Amino acid sequence: MPAGKLIFSQLTDWIHPEQFRRCVNRYAGNYKVCSFPCWDQFLAMTFAQLTYRESLADIEVCLRARSDQLYRMGFRTPVAHSTLADANRVRDWRIYADLAQLLIARARRLYAQDPLGVELDQTVYAFDSTTIDLCLSLFPWARFRTTKAAIKLHTLLDLRGPIPTLIAISDGKQAEVCVLDGLLLEPGAFYVLDRGYLDFQRLYRFVHAGAFFVTRTKAGIRFNRLASLLVDKSTGVRSDHLVRLTLQRSAEHYPDRLRRVSYKDPETGKVLVFLTNNFDLPPLLIAQLYKCRWQVELFFKWIKQNLRIKHFFGTTDNAVKTQVWIAICVYVLVAIVRKELRLELSLAQILQILSVNAFEQIPLAELVAKAQPQDNPSDSRNQLMLWN
Repeated sequence: MPAGKLIFSQLTDWIHPEQFRRCVNRYAGNYKVCSFPCWDQFLAMTFAQLTYRESLADIEVCLRARSDQLYRMGFRTPVAHSTLADANRVRDWRIYADLAQLLIARARRLYAQDPLGVELDQTVYAFDSTTIDLCLSLFPWARFRTTKAAIKLHTLLDLRGPIPTLIAISDGKQAEVCVLDGLLLEPGAFYVLDRGYLDFQRLYRFVHAGAFFVTRTKAGIRFNRLASLLVDKSTGVRSDHLVRLTLQRSAEHYPDRLRRVSYKDPETGKVLVFLTNNFDLPPLLIAQLYKCRWQVELFFKWIKQNLRIKHFFGTTDNAVKTQVWIAICVYVLVAIVRKELRLELSLAQILQILSVNAFEQIPLAELVAKAQPQDNPSDSRNQLMLWN
């Protein structure tokens, strides 16, 4: 790393300039732009994410206070909050969505060999959504209820990492299960879904695509038992049945067999019943796969705590999506740096270090090493952690 490089610049240097330029050109992001190009917009919003800025005016004040460092950070023009607001409003959010996909592809290669938590070679995804509440008077396009606005963040998470591989943003009224229609299914992969996505017509797409799903069943769904398989009840598995749907409408939507696994959680005593189209894995592994779904819940909680996606710097649909996608870019970028530099601290800890050292001139790996505890005491802090 060149001597005197700012910590902020060391992070953004992991973005290939040509790749960014192609994303911008694809949507004519710099068309008729005389000053404050897309790269400056991205840097300003990234700075806001890393240093936990509260508003556009907050971003402007902080950057103007360090105007002597702006050129070294990569800025070519001063940052004014009105100019940044205009850029977020009119420049296509897909520029940063495409950039995020490039970073995600790179991160997935880096984390491909990470342990999954279960003995399985195939790729495992967890799919779920979270709701972000908004003010109806400021975000009327995102009407959710009579007096409330919201957006939904639909996420497909690769559980090796975990790295988000697909993110879709919709208004709060859209049914979560509808997002399955746009999901590109990977043959041989496993998709872990909450029972809110139990739609047999949509689940049958997994069969046609050669992919597998694991979900929970709902009360009132009727099955015809075809066969009962032997189980070891000492593992918590109560039953393992091959079944077929009996209600006419359900059977028309899903005419094939299903596997129904009943499992009693030894810790809570709760009985969980799973459905899957995989007939080869041991029943206990089916239950363990569904338990891995908690990682997507942890991901949602983590990004809400550590990234700026609950308070938005603009009120338009484009501004909101721009901020969310740049937040995802920052998340994945830090994940890439963590793996490339073989950093031992968690992602949250690295972000905290970056937030207070953005203008320091020290190699990033050296900075993180200085923050590493020397004696590894047991950590009893009640904090959400990724990649412990």
